[in-house]
Amino acid sequence: MRKEVRGAAGKRRGIARPKTAFAGGIAAGLWVAAVLASALAASCAARGTAGADGRNDSGAARGIDLSQRVDLVFYMVGDPPRDLDVIQDKINEMALEDLNCTVSFNYTTWSDYMQRYNLLLTSGQPIDLIFTCDWLNYNQFAQKGAFMDLEPLLSSYAPALRDYVGREYLDAVRVNGRICTVPSIWREYVSDGFMYREDLRNKYGLPVPDSLAKIELYLEGIRKAEPRRNITSEIACDNGFGPSFSAMSVLNAKYSWVDLAMPYGLRAEYGDPSNIRPYWGTADFLEDMKTFKRWADKGFWTRSALSNKNPLNDTFINDNSVAILSGINPVKYSRTMSLMQSRDPGIEIGYFPYGRATGLVKPVHPIHNGFAIPRSSRHPDRAIMFYEKLVLDKRYNLLTQYGIEGTHYRVDGEGYYEMIGTVDTNGFSREAMNGWAWRNPNYMLYDRQFSAARELFAEFDSYAKPDIFGNFVEDYSGYQAERAALYQVQSQFLVPLEAGMTDDVDAAVRLFMERAREAGLEKIQAA
Repeated sequence: MRKEVRGAAGKRRGIARPKTAFAGGIAAGLWVAAVLASALAASCAARGTAGADGRNDSGAARGIDLSQRVDLVFYMVGDPPRDLDVIQDKINEMALEDLNCTVSFNYTTWSDYMQRYNLLLTSGQPIDLIFTCDWLNYNQFAQKGAFMDLEPLLSSYAPALRDYVGREYLDAVRVNGRICTVPSIWREYVSDGFMYREDLRNKYGLPVPDSLAKIELYLEGIRKAEPRRNITSEIACDNGFGPSFSAMSVLNAKYSWVDLAMPYGLRAEYGDPSNIRPYWGTADFLEDMKTFKRWADKGFWTRSALSNKNPLNDTFINDNSVAILSGINPVKYSRTMSLMQSRDPGIEIGYFPYGRATGLVKPVHPIHNGFAIPRSSRHPDRAIMFYEKLVLDKRYNLLTQYGIEGTHYRVDGEGYYEMIGTVDTNGFSREAMNGWAWRNPNYMLYDRQFSAARELFAEFDSYAKPDIFGNFVEDYSGYQAERAALYQVQSQFLVPLEAGMTDDVDAAVRLFMERAREAGLEKIQAA
């Protein structure tokens, strides 16, 4: 597998050594310190480019011609908030005055979002700004030229945004020397954990689910106590390298893998990252598939899990399930707790971060949340100026992150965010636009429940390790046909196996491995 990353000076750097994984020359072992230093510098830059009311200049003050009105097309992943039109109208009032532009905010929805996202970037549809992240294959799309190089645009049209983000972050997202996304500088952890109903655990005297074995005991106890209730609502998903069953995330409590979503059935231990070896077809793989078969037989998820399209958080919040095994990071946990307690203050939510079991947790790489300008953009200059407004202008930022003060939220006497109404009545809850990439630490409002996430972040800081493979760029030009064939094999044979929906696990593993090899698995793994 051939990969090349160019640093800020355009020099080629080899990628065989993961200890220099970030473009721009940031040693992985020093990245946590670099993040903090960059955030402090960015904070100063932000204060230096905005007025007392949080406004930054409109662009016209810099002599940029804004005489032609333009209409921007903006895309996020997920589902829109109910009051999106209200927020969009208010944003457009300001954008017309400041930049002589309007914007339409569009969403992929969470149903088949990966396929929709791919189509958006390959169809040539005019799009001016689009969300990017590692789990949407930012590096691969950047390598294929799907995004514009933002360096000249930032210098000419959004220098305040460039200075705010800072050189270290911008260098960290370079692919082949090009800056293709504007990364978020807010430091966070998105390591998965097990979210569950703590009130029900106490009610039935169940063990704290702080290990793989105790998670099984907790789920089994709920199943026996409330046999008609859904336990978990896992789904079939796509981890960026092919279809998978979401419950696989729980294996992060068992293994110290660099990344559960490493491609094509390969794994590497964090302590020995150069020793990349197969996982599919091994004794560990067979044992894990038998575990999931046992869990499926015990009814921990329904037989219709593979056809479930509802976001897991929605199912949990609507009281149809009592646990989620996958994809729940500390921020999602705190947000879910806030939304559920807005409906019923008596509900208690528990959370077990898998990294606590293995001692492996990583702060997000800068590519985790960002916005790019696709090649299909008709107005890249105005797009980068508008994005600068979203990030640096306090009016734009607060409106798109929290809604309208007095309608959607209030700020209490201690500075905490409070949602007005409940999750059922409020049309724009905290960060409802999924604007994770334009979080500005200087403007962020936290609700009281967010203290749970901040406490977890403080814990993780004490044993965090750098994301040494975060900027991996795959070049699959030499095995593109095999890759497509393997994707189909995973859909047909691997996902039901992971979901425990096979009668004979040993036979199902043999069949999957046979078909995977026929599709070209060994060629892909060797590359």
